Amino acid sequence: MEKEQVKARHILVATEEEAQKIHQELEKGADFTKLAEEKSIDHGSAKQGGDLGYFGHGKMAPEFEKACFSLKVGDISDIVKTQFGYHVITLEDKKEASL
Repeated sequence: MEKEQVKARHILVATEEEAQKIHQELEKGADFTKLAEEKSIDHGSAKQGGDLGYFGHGKMAPEFEKACFSLKVGDISDIVKTQFGYHVITLEDKKEASL
């Protein structure tokens, strides 16, 4: 049995103010991948344009995970605060649970 999974990208920054600026840029049509490479402090995923690959429940911070699983493909999240900082997330794909 395969559990539900999502594929997401994120941009992680230290302050809510930075996250708001990034969110505004994205609303104006900025390229998510390029912004992640330039601005994200998650150096591991920043090099891949914020790509986190596929993950299921229980793999990420609860607030982050809740946001990811509630998005529709192509949506950009509101700002999500976790212990790591402030995230802006976009959902790239969702795999439903299957037998």
